[in-house]
Amino acid sequence: MSTQIEDIKAIREMMEKSSKFTSINGLSLVLAGCFAVAGGWYARSLQRIHNYDAETLILPLLGVALVILVLAVGTISIFSYRKAKKNHQPIFGSTTKRAAYNLFIPLAAGGLFSLLMLLLRNDVAIVAPLTLIFYGLSLVNASKFTFSEIHILGILQVVVGLLATVFLYNGMIFWIIGFGFLHIIFGVIIYLKYDLKKR
Repeated sequence: MSTQIEDIKAIREMMEKSSKFTSINGLSLVLAGCFAVAGGWYARSLQRIHNYDAETLILPLLGVALVILVLAVGTISIFSYRKAKKNHQPIFGSTTKRAAYNLFIPLAAGGLFSLLMLLLRNDVAIVAPLTLIFYGLSLVNASKFTFSEIHILGILQVVVGLLATVFLYNGMIFWIIGFGFLHIIFGVIIYLKYDLKKR
């Protein structure tokens, strides 16, 4: 009986590996969240220094956002590659490509929309809600190819983005909550649930 249970577990694990991208590392999400908190805090300092002047803030805020994006994506990619290699899972398999495609479309649309609002209308305040909402929708869209926790994270990002829309001129606080603290919390959950028990 115990052998049959082990066989069922092995089959289930093989099916999950082939249909879901399970190489997301919880610690990489924690680090990405830490980068976002640090970057958000720095951006808020810039806002206070420049007295919330939109024209002066556009380039510095774009620079901060770009640095955070590169650090977060780089960290997640490196950790995912190492985890995939350790688990003998292809990092660029069909599941990964489907997950990336479903993540990228709403993310790219939201990123371009936010950039246009920033550059064409000098609207700094709306960028935090827009990026949170579109990022949340991207996670929800891609979550069917990875951990179920990513779906919940996406929903919460959308909720935080909507709150940031209501409290428009406190958007950076919600940006720190969404991209920072939520990533840290869910990174810890994923690490404890999927990474730690496999060690």
